[in-house]
Amino acid sequence: MLEQIISQEKDYIIRSHKRCREYKVEFDRIYSRRILSEKELFTKLEMHRELILTAAPFMNQLYSFVKGSNFFAILTDREGCILSVIGDEEILTEAFAFKMIPGAYMDEKSIGTNAMGTSLIEEMPLQVSGNEHYVGVYHRWTCSAAPIRNPKGEIIASLDLSGYSETVHSHTLGMVAAAANAIERMLESQSYARELSRAKRYNEAVLDSLMAGIVTTDLEGKIVTVNSKASDMFGFSQDEMENMNAREILKDWERIKKDVVEKNNVTDEDVDVHSRKNKLQFNLGAYPILDENKEIINTILVFKEVRKQRKLSDKLMGRHAIYTFDKIIGKNENFLRVINFAKKVADSRSNVLIMGESGTGKELFAQSIHNYSNRASEPFVALNCGAIPRNLIESELFGYDEGAFTGAKTSGQPGKFEIADGGTIFLDEIGEMPLDLQTRLLRVIEEGTVSRIGSVKETVVSVRVIAATNKDLNEEVGKGNFRKDLYYRLNVLPIRIPSLKERRDDIGLLIEYFMGRISKKLNKKRVVIPDEDMQRLLSYTWPGNVRELENFIELVVNTETVPDIFHLSTGTNSAPGESPGSCVEKSTFACVNLEQLEREHIIKVLNINEGNITTTSRELGIGRNTLYRKLESYGIDCSETRRSSKIEQ
Repeated sequence: MLEQIISQEKDYIIRSHKRCREYKVEFDRIYSRRILSEKELFTKLEMHRELILTAAPFMNQLYSFVKGSNFFAILTDREGCILSVIGDEEILTEAFAFKMIPGAYMDEKSIGTNAMGTSLIEEMPLQVSGNEHYVGVYHRWTCSAAPIRNPKGEIIASLDLSGYSETVHSHTLGMVAAAANAIERMLESQSYARELSRAKRYNEAVLDSLMAGIVTTDLEGKIVTVNSKASDMFGFSQDEMENMNAREILKDWERIKKDVVEKNNVTDEDVDVHSRKNKLQFNLGAYPILDENKEIINTILVFKEVRKQRKLSDKLMGRHAIYTFDKIIGKNENFLRVINFAKKVADSRSNVLIMGESGTGKELFAQSIHNYSNRASEPFVALNCGAIPRNLIESELFGYDEGAFTGAKTSGQPGKFEIADGGTIFLDEIGEMPLDLQTRLLRVIEEGTVSRIGSVKETVVSVRVIAATNKDLNEEVGKGNFRKDLYYRLNVLPIRIPSLKERRDDIGLLIEYFMGRISKKLNKKRVVIPDEDMQRLLSYTWPGNVRELENFIELVVNTETVPDIFHLSTGTNSAPGESPGSCVEKSTFACVNLEQLEREHIIKVLNINEGNITTTSRELGIGRNTLYRKLESYGIDCSETRRSSKIEQ
């Protein structure tokens, strides 16, 4: 009778209540029948590391749509075990009082009818509201959940959004289902990317094992692909060579091409080459690549010389730094002093602390210091301490041993310190590192040894630590958020990167550099900025620093003109002689600030990428966390993104 009163349409509620009676679930039950211990929870979280990391940004975005309305989002595994929770403090306090915490099971056997457990059994998105819940403590809530499937179509998790019944919107379930679908697409993309990565690493390892430089070209001589050996042999970067023609490296290219076309190959021939190194002659083999009609479409050039074997970690893991000091653009006197200081300390074994506002280029400096040091041929390993969930950062840093937990790899997993042995580890956003892990980090720095989780063995490592932060760590020490002893161990060689407003004489130089680089990358023409408009760019404070400037120039290049509506004299960014917020007509500028342009550009790029946050953040040149903050600060909410296009849920 109760089921008929609840809903004649929701057959899944009737089926669920029947199951709950068979499971002998008590109506007055408050806590789940099954809650994992701390050790069991750690094992569970490690087993589902990829799922948690993949779902996190989607959960954050889903929650951002309802933030402040007393909602919370939950991710569970296939068994209904809670893996992650995020939400408003008031309703979370109530949920935690019912022990709805990571490690608690929300399956029907453990806590009766609820959206998470029931959706996993019914294998479909569904909503459970009020007294449709089997146990009484949940009658104030409406919960909307959807199962998450892996690329094989198997259910591996559920995503839920719960709130007080009076605040739930009719589209809540649709939002949850869309977010779950987005997570599935990301898992599928990651699976495909892993397969491609494995194939790529396999092919690269095979090519490297040949001890030969491999270059492929089309029939016009344009270089298509270059392996790392060829790059090393010729002394050019792979990017440089892929923008070259075979004529630029091979003096007798026309004859070689003719022999390949007429004779099908050239074998074991000594040829003269153009190289940045002293070696001016290599042994060459040239072979045709044929299409389905047996027509030659490309040529493989195989250059041979004896060389030192590449380090295994670099070949298989690609741990290397790409930026060097010559790629840092600037002429400001103070900025040049910072660069010179960084060069002077590059070979030191002492730790470096890089400080500066967001967007000033802290990682660029870290990589440049590594490449300028005597560790340049060794690994460069970066870890963003603010981007990894607290439960996973320990195993990321220190690794785990065989059998450390259920699902652990039989060979164990090295941490970032082991991978970086002999080279440099870059700890970005060090101020976000949890206090308990700061103690372990301090021990590694002081003793030069690291111990994996689940192991008593101490491994000696030689790692140079470069840390970076946009926080005042001294102030964080005073607040009790950062260990004083760790602060002093890291702050041995402090480097403060000036903000862009402190080096205004570099703005014009950077605009010219970005205009050239971006227009070439996008295959678009350079845009000439009128002098009057340039003066406004030079007087703007650029709170987002170099990254903001680069994004603005990309907007200019994409639109192939300086935007018609742009005025920098708003708030603290007033031009000289103008009051904040004044409206002064200009030849090409109207009273719309840079933030509005950036907001519109973000929405445009999101539309182009169909809402994919990872691709969008990469094209914008910012981190995913930064993009999420901008989405929130600019008020890009669910309704707006839906109107814009298929914005990622």
